[in-house]
Amino acid sequence: MLAVELNRANYEYDVHSIVKAFYPEEQVSVLTSEMREEKRESLTQDIRIRILLKPEGAVIAVEGKEYRWDAGETSIQDSIYKYEFKCFLYRVLSQVTGKKLPWGNLTGIRPVKIAFQLLEEGKTEQDIVEYYRQKYYVSTQKARLAVDIAGRERRLLASVCHGYSLYVGIPFCPTTCLYCSFTSYPISGYRKYTDAYVDCLIRELEYTAEWGRGKILDTVYIGGGTPTTLEPEQMDRLLTRLKALFDFSSVKEFTVEAGRADSITEEKLEVLRRHGVSRISINPQTMNQDTLDYIGRKASVEQVERSYALARNMGFDNINMDLILGLPGEDERAVQHTVNRVVEMAPDSLTVHSLAVKRASRLNQMIQESGTGMLHNTDETMRIAAEGAKRLGLVPYYLYRQKNMSGNLENVGYAREGQLGLYNVLIMEEVQTIIACGAGSISKRVYPDGLIKRCENVKDVSQYIERIGEMIERKRVLLED
Repeated sequence: MLAVELNRANYEYDVHSIVKAFYPEEQVSVLTSEMREEKRESLTQDIRIRILLKPEGAVIAVEGKEYRWDAGETSIQDSIYKYEFKCFLYRVLSQVTGKKLPWGNLTGIRPVKIAFQLLEEGKTEQDIVEYYRQKYYVSTQKARLAVDIAGRERRLLASVCHGYSLYVGIPFCPTTCLYCSFTSYPISGYRKYTDAYVDCLIRELEYTAEWGRGKILDTVYIGGGTPTTLEPEQMDRLLTRLKALFDFSSVKEFTVEAGRADSITEEKLEVLRRHGVSRISINPQTMNQDTLDYIGRKASVEQVERSYALARNMGFDNINMDLILGLPGEDERAVQHTVNRVVEMAPDSLTVHSLAVKRASRLNQMIQESGTGMLHNTDETMRIAAEGAKRLGLVPYYLYRQKNMSGNLENVGYAREGQLGLYNVLIMEEVQTIIACGAGSISKRVYPDGLIKRCENVKDVSQYIERIGEMIERKRVLLED
């Protein structure tokens, strides 16, 4: 445990993010005066960093040495004060640990958003790379990646004007993976709810379709969970009603996450083909069987390969595969094995995730008990994945980061030109209204001035079914104000 004592509120997120990035193997807690006294007392012996913020600057004490920063004319109430403090904290921890982080002290903002805005202002690639390096200590390699992706996103979004997108959530999975914290429920225990769930989902879609009448629908994304845990008849019923309710003539991309190979059958794929699904995901996460067994994904490597071949033979020509780097026990050699197997299959897009340890996941519980020594992700593993994508002729087209990411790295989506995942870019850049239906989903309404309002559905499946009227009313308030 590494505890940080901090004397001022509203800095906890940034302090935790930067300290955790420098000490990824530690469980980091930030102690403030607002914290309950009993919790503060239980962590007092773990305090190894003390931060004192003052109007005139700050003092950081770490490993028996004090470091001081003079804020000059900057007021502690100004946003520039927080920015300069973050720079100071980064420099101190970089000196103490001897590390430089690939994304520097960049927290609380999507990396590509910065490049996107600067390109809109007419800045050159070199100007933007220098901006990242000087302002946030981002490495040249990562800055160039962000600029490359931002340029590709701008060109892609030029085809999307004033429409909206639709997300449909199916919160069931064959099993719950070790690292997962998404809203998902093992299908074996929730099968009795699935018919009622589809009924309620259709009711919510009926309201959404009424609101969307006369509007342009750009993308439809059915995710989860694992949508293909539904029986073929249930999926057919859902998609039949979906196609009847919405005008698909303007839809540029219709995605269903088949996801888990142990949920895929020829009959289910036939349903998707018949209803015009243009893009699917078959996600192995790793092609190492020992790791699959450890993380609780019951689909074997051979099942992944068979499901992929089946989908290809049935005519699916836009297939995505997800990989996770930094899974327990996996090193560069294991990642290279996975990438080589995936390259042989030749998917049309590849989403490379750097493992993020979620607070609600079983993996987080294991780490608290056993430490993070089992997790390993580096620039080299990311390079291996990027090189595999390049061998497939794929280009990077979207990027995002999350808290507690292994190696302080990132998630990158790669795809063939002409098959870039439009929905993925829309959800990242928040430039279009996305209406989300289903348990645990979050709708985002984007106004012309950039204002974003949200409404959430309850996560629990039984509560969603019981309170479907309330879920529809929440949408009405969001969409009709």
